[in-house]
Amino acid sequence: MTVKTPSFDAATMLSGLRRWVECESPTFVPEAVNAMMDLASGDLAAAGAAVERIAGPPGLGDCVRATVPHPRQGEKGVLVMAHLDTVHPLGTLEALPFHVEGGRAYGPGILDMKGGTYAAVEAIRRLAEAGIETPLPVTVLLTSDEEIGSPGCRAIIEAEAARHSYVLVPEPAHPPDGVVTGRYAIARFDLEATGRPIHAGFDPRKGRSAIAEMARRIGEIEAMTDDDCTFSVGVVHGGQWVNCVPKSCRAEALSMAKRQSDLDRGVERMLALTRIDGDGLGFRVTRGVTRPVWEPGPGTMALYDLARDVARDIGFDLTHGSSGGGSDANFTGAAGIASLDGLGVVGEGYHTLDEHIVVESLPRRAALIAGLLTRLA
Repeated sequence: MTVKTPSFDAATMLSGLRRWVECESPTFVPEAVNAMMDLASGDLAAAGAAVERIAGPPGLGDCVRATVPHPRQGEKGVLVMAHLDTVHPLGTLEALPFHVEGGRAYGPGILDMKGGTYAAVEAIRRLAEAGIETPLPVTVLLTSDEEIGSPGCRAIIEAEAARHSYVLVPEPAHPPDGVVTGRYAIARFDLEATGRPIHAGFDPRKGRSAIAEMARRIGEIEAMTDDDCTFSVGVVHGGQWVNCVPKSCRAEALSMAKRQSDLDRGVERMLALTRIDGDGLGFRVTRGVTRPVWEPGPGTMALYDLARDVARDIGFDLTHGSSGGGSDANFTGAAGIASLDGLGVVGEGYHTLDEHIVVESLPRRAALIAGLLTRLA
């Protein structure tokens, strides 16, 4: 039996979402992330949920677990999982203020993933307001370090997901208007070049520049990219004084592959780049956070089929596909838990100063999530 779900109004939702977007929450500013967690906790409490604060990873923000009241509390249910940290530094609102133009709403983090997360919270609130009880108990988990690969929250995610039958993740929609049913494998690496310092104005040839070594290695790393596995360097720090040949340069690299075996080979190639001579000079690669490949299994595809039926009732065709960008669904999907990702809003430009959502997708996606929550049993 299909339960009629509440209707959602775009203007009302935008008003609420604006508060979230204007609460900037970059990963590495824990007090900012915690302010965002406070805001989301208030909205979840207003929806009737019991909210619990979970201490976050050292040096990072907290997490939040919210439990929606249900007569079957304690049984395996539905976990709505999202992160509230963003890549945008504090002050991005000056360059990218919240505004609506041409059917699009702009702002830092609005697409990744405050828009979808707000839609999920609003879906829960409106179901409670309408007195509609979901067949299964619903829990919301909000985490604080997804944008750096969830090194501290992974254990929290996996433990919480294991207590549920289904995981719904409102990350940005899969283009053009779909959901994500799989994620590529991803590995991060820490790179360090160590040189020999000397005064650059004396005779720089007697020194050994760590920056120059890193520059050579970056070209070598990115040239390893092929159709099976990609390599990119996205963070570089080196030197302190322009009149000194730098002793140290650090960087971070990312590798991504559709298959776990291809990523494993990529990891071997990266680690093989380590070369340290007898003086301790050279180049070192250390493996960082890894997200396992998530390949869609029967549970995920059954979730997609149900979501497609819900979408048809709403009035649109829901497509699906695997995605290269990692998410916390990599962990739950790889663990064999039925997971559906990309339930968030439609948009483009995430992680840039053009980040925006398509306004009309906001109520549609909230209705999709509400419909799923009322049909999962």
